[in-house]
Amino acid sequence: MNRQADFSKGLLPAIIQDFYTGKVLMQGYMNAEALEKTLSDGKVTFYSRSKERLWTKGESSNNFLNYKEHQLDCDGDAILIKAVPDGPTCHTGDDTCWSETNTGKVMFIQQLTEIIKDRKNNPTDASYTASLFKKGINKIAQKVGEEAVELVIEAKDDNKDLFLGEAADLLFHYLILLEAKEISLDEVLNVLITRHQSK
Repeated sequence: MNRQADFSKGLLPAIIQDFYTGKVLMQGYMNAEALEKTLSDGKVTFYSRSKERLWTKGESSNNFLNYKEHQLDCDGDAILIKAVPDGPTCHTGDDTCWSETNTGKVMFIQQLTEIIKDRKNNPTDASYTASLFKKGINKIAQKVGEEAVELVIEAKDDNKDLFLGEAADLLFHYLILLEAKEISLDEVLNVLITRHQSK
């Protein structure tokens, strides 16, 4: 559903969430002009109540919040902005305005699974992922096995970049295998959660 921001009552709260980690970074206020500038410039911009003007986060520190997407709440009177921070978000130097550490990019895995699903459901000749789905489950499973072996081989050496590359390849193909089996990553995580709770 496409909602419109309702600025009829004045400024709207804007909650900033890290696009990759899901961590809430800060909260500010926007008017229609601030939201429009955020969308046009790609840098999160607020309306400063103390300065009574538009204020782009990072304009003095260079710790910009790079806009990715936004959503409105059910009433259209609060904005959720998803962004990628260039550095610490809080003026104190902390990652967030709640003194939390902003680490872990696990939210990207969810985004990647959606891309993989789309490649399966809307295949194109240019897509490597779509070509794997076209070859079938045996080829996908074989590819996961090959990537696992390559990761083990790289684990025995000391080249971090090659190891990271193989680890990324294995994770990517594992997600393709899950999609081919029509199993969500959450189902796998539920097994781990159940095992953890039983201990």
